[in-house]
Amino acid sequence: MNIKLTHLAVAGAMTLSAGVATAGEDFTGSWYVMPAIGMMHADSDLDQEDSIDAAYGIRLGKWLSERWDVQLGVTHSKAGIDLPSGYTGSGDYRQTLIGVDALYMLSRDRFRPFLLAGLGAARNKIEVDDYYTIGNVDETKWSWMANVGAGFQYSFNDTVGMQADIRHVWSRADSPNGGPQPATPFRGERTVGNTYLNVGLIINFGVPKKVVAAAPVAEPTFAALPEIAPYEEETHPFAIEETPEDVGPQKPAFEKITLQAEVLFDFDKSVVKPEGQRHLDVEVVEKMKAHPEVELVLITGHTDRIGTDEYNQALSERRAAAVKNYLASQGIAPERMRTQGKGEKEPVVECKGVRGKAAIECLQPNRRVVVEIEVQRITE
Repeated sequence: MNIKLTHLAVAGAMTLSAGVATAGEDFTGSWYVMPAIGMMHADSDLDQEDSIDAAYGIRLGKWLSERWDVQLGVTHSKAGIDLPSGYTGSGDYRQTLIGVDALYMLSRDRFRPFLLAGLGAARNKIEVDDYYTIGNVDETKWSWMANVGAGFQYSFNDTVGMQADIRHVWSRADSPNGGPQPATPFRGERTVGNTYLNVGLIINFGVPKKVVAAAPVAEPTFAALPEIAPYEEETHPFAIEETPEDVGPQKPAFEKITLQAEVLFDFDKSVVKPEGQRHLDVEVVEKMKAHPEVELVLITGHTDRIGTDEYNQALSERRAAAVKNYLASQGIAPERMRTQGKGEKEPVVECKGVRGKAAIECLQPNRRVVVEIEVQRITE
């Protein structure tokens, strides 16, 4: 077994775990539990002849940020040992893993690929039953454990999803001497590396926590300016009275409509929820049906600054499209609507210096969908 590779795996796991500690400062995620089953391919040092044996376990996970998950879990597996020629008994190898993994999520869409690294403890047990030759062997060793791997999650809905991953696990095992020939796979203590393929069912403890409305942001104050006497317009006997046509363009059929994202969607989602549908019915559907002269409206999605620019841009576009699709389902012609996403580019508030949950609350006004008239037919 390559010891340098083992040291590299441990160092990588420690680096990823350290990054997780500060990754979720501006985020409130959800907990989930994941029962899992899988297969273990044992180290060749265990004389398994490429055998594959079953594994099972359970993990408790936490969605820390857009990029990071952490999972605490236990896994157990069992494999048979092929004894050397001349031994008539049987042997078993059992491994139990207890550890914590850091998952770096490459995406937070429905399909979520990730990389993982973790540390923990391993219990390796080698048991041989060969009474007539050497007697029974029962050796158990607890040691450190390190693993690295890759996989993906897939979200079926807000409550249920799945995870599949493949990982390589290093730990230390002890196998006693057994006479002139080894009655166990190897003599003494050494590092073994097993490969696991796991598939689990994710059950969320609710969706990520919704934020509350932000407290009003204080307006800047300025020194009072000297009072100026009001201007009195001079009358003239030949003054011409203005007509409505002289005043300017026709008044919009309705004012710009701004709806907060928390009203329309669940956290980090782009499906209009029932409460949001009711608001759209009153605020948009009724007004567009009452004003056929409005030929085109622009629907713009906005997000806050939490997360990457690319992710926020895509989320804002999906939310604007979701609003358009709902309005179309209520009888508004699709050609009367145009959508765009602005991501985090046009914030209403900045919240500089605010972090953690306070930042999520302060940035709430930035998470919104705006509907405004773009083309209106002139009516008499």
